[in-house]
Amino acid sequence: MALAHSNSIRGEVTIRHLSKTYTLNGKPLSVLKDFNLTIRSGESLAIVGASGSGKTTLLRILAGLEAADSGEVLIDGRRIRGVGTERAVIFQEPRLLPWLTVIDNIAFGLETRGLSRDEARFIARRYVELVGLKGFETAYPRQLSGGMAQRVGIARALAVQPEILLLDEPLGALDAMTKIGMQQELARIWKEEDVTTVLVTHDLEEAIFLADRILILPREKGGEPRLIDIDLPRPRDRSASGFVRQREQLLGLFGLH
Repeated sequence: MALAHSNSIRGEVTIRHLSKTYTLNGKPLSVLKDFNLTIRSGESLAIVGASGSGKTTLLRILAGLEAADSGEVLIDGRRIRGVGTERAVIFQEPRLLPWLTVIDNIAFGLETRGLSRDEARFIARRYVELVGLKGFETAYPRQLSGGMAQRVGIARALAVQPEILLLDEPLGALDAMTKIGMQQELARIWKEEDVTTVLVTHDLEEAIFLADRILILPREKGGEPRLIDIDLPRPRDRSASGFVRQREQLLGLFGLH
C-alpha cells in the first residue's frame, strides 16, 4: 500500500515495504505487512487502531528501538540503522531521573551530547518556559504532578532539537481534565517548534485535536491502512461542527456508532 508523498527535506520520513511478524503461542502474527508511507516534514501524524494493530511496533521501528523483518525507513532520504540524534521519543511514563531537578533533567540530554553544564542549562531554561514550568526549575520529580512530570519529559525531548518527535501514548496515564489541558499545551508547543511529530494514541478525539493526518491501522488480517486528512482550522474547537463531524466519521470507521 502506498500513501501520500512530499518533497520536503527536513524531518521527512519515508517507510518502504515494511513488514514485521511476531510469534505468538507458536504461531506467526503479522502486525505490519508491506507497509508504505511518507510522513511529511513538519506535519503531525496520529496513529490509531485497535490493540494489536501494530501502532507501538511501528513507532518503535521509527525510533530505531526495534528492527523490522524487511523493508526500510529513511529520514530525509537516509536509511536509519538503530537510534539516532535526529529522533526523540516520549513514552507514557516520563521516565525522569529522580535525583535530578527539573532543569537538570531537561539539560541531561544536552550534556550527554557534549555541551557544558552551563550551556545545557541555558538552553534548558528556554524549554522550561516553553512547557509552562517557570518557577519549578529546582523541583524534583517526586514533587511534580503527573502532568507536570510529562511536561518535563516533553521539554527534555525538545531541548535536543530533534527533527522528529515520536510519542507513545504520552497522555494516557493522566486524568481527563489534565489530559485536555496537556493536549492544548502540545498543540501550542508544536506550533512554536519546527518538528515532525508522530503520535500513537487510543484517543480518537485527541488524534483529531492534534493531528494533520490520522493513520488508521487495521487489526483484521489483510485489512488496509487508511489515511484521514484533518482539514480543520487551528486552534481547534472540540464543540465546532466540523470537529464533531470528524469524530463521527472516525467512530463510524471503527464501528462505534
